[in-house]
Order: sequence, then C-alpha cells, then structure tokens
Amino acid sequence: MNKEVNSQMPDKKTNERLTDFGYQTIPEEEKESHVKEVFDEVAPKYDIMNDVLSFGMHRLWKKYTVDKAAVKPGMNVLDIAGGTGDLSIAMADKIGDGKLWLTDINLSMLRIGKKRMKQHHFDAFYTTCDAEALPFPDDYFDVITVAFGLRNMTHKDKALKEMLRVCKPGGKVMVLEFSKPEKWLAPFYDFYSFKLMPWIAAKITGKAENYRYLVESIRMHPDQLTLATIMQNVGMKNVTWTNLTFGITALHIGYKEKS
Repeated sequence: MNKEVNSQMPDKKTNERLTDFGYQTIPEEEKESHVKEVFDEVAPKYDIMNDVLSFGMHRLWKKYTVDKAAVKPGMNVLDIAGGTGDLSIAMADKIGDGKLWLTDINLSMLRIGKKRMKQHHFDAFYTTCDAEALPFPDDYFDVITVAFGLRNMTHKDKALKEMLRVCKPGGKVMVLEFSKPEKWLAPFYDFYSFKLMPWIAAKITGKAENYRYLVESIRMHPDQLTLATIMQNVGMKNVTWTNLTFGITALHIGYKEKS
C-alpha cells in the first residue's frame, strides 16, 4: 500500500512537519504554494493536456462519476478542486432550483471554470477555498465531488472530514482519483508516465517538470484500500470503490450517516 508522508512524519532535527510534493519531502506549510504554482502554469492548457495525455479517457471517467452522482432537481452540490469545471458543467443542468458551488484553491483554474460555465449558460457559485477548511455550514450539500484533486491536498484525512461535515445526512462524498493499476499494466503505465508524458508535456506546454510532479503525486497517493480506510476512519459509511480502466483511476463513494 502507498503511505502518505504527512504530519505524522516530523523532521527529527527541526521538528518541522513534513509532507510530500511528488517524490520530494518538504515542510507542510510550503506545499500549498508549490501546488498553486504548478497549476498556475498548467492552467491555460490543462484541458488540452487532459485530452492528450489520457487519450480522452478522463471524459469517460468523469461521465461515470456524474452518472453515479445521480444529481436531481433541488439538490445542493459541491464540486471541490473543480478546476476548469468539467464535473460542474455536467451536473449544472440537472439540479434545477438547487445550488451548485464550484471551488478550487487555485484562482487561475477557477477563472477558467467560471468562464466555461458561462459559455454553457449555466449558473453557479464560485469561490477559492482550501478543502481542509471549507467555508460552508454543516449538513448543507447532498452531493460532494472531488475529481483529481485529493492527491494534491496536504492532509487528505482533514479534507475528507471537512467534506463529511458539510455533507447532509444521507448524502455522499465522491472521490475520483488516480489509483493503483493492475499488476500486469504497471510496467507499461510506468513507462508511459515517466518517459512519454513529460516528453509530450514539454512539446505542447514546455512544462515537463510540472507534469513530472503530477505523475509523482499519483504514485504518492494512497491506493484503493488505503483511501477507503481513510474515508471510513473520518466517519464515512458504506465506503465502496470502483476501478476504472484497470485501476488507473478509481471512484470512491462514502455516505454520511442519516440522523
């Protein structure tokens, strides 16, 4: 199982709390700024690169997530780390008189998401916020989604606990994230990830290092069972996951216990 490098790992010399930034180990307080810098730089071509690097598969993964969200008119929906708005756009026409919040810690990404939502003539609320300290009341959202954002968060357990806090009793938290692929696929996946992806990124964006970080962050993210255990430990009930494309990604769903 992959293990998180986080606040449980203080530096013995300085007593600093350390965390991962890809394969690097850095002080916790620096990770947010590093992640922001990466996404500031990749934001302009983020959607194009998603299509190219995933061969369009990210659209199918997100469609599956939206289908499982089963959003209905009148629901309140929170799209955390929603970036350029793929999930929000797909859910916006399903909520009727409900409320949709598109949030991200990165303003550059959020601006693109807001622009795309307006191009599709959808209304939503927007805010930059840290998922570890959500600016929403308890028991407010029926559905909470986070797609390809959890692995960039410093304290995944704290962020998941916050998601559970703002979730209505009986509501659900959905985590779509890269995960651990099946063993037979791993060598091919590693070659593609560490050799071809940075090369392609360099050709298209000139930002090979940023995509190298993104690849490393995937490897540092908890595997399917570990993430399910973290979700259970923060209080989510009936946690399940579904592997997509042989485990390259996985959709985890956890529920808040009804009152």
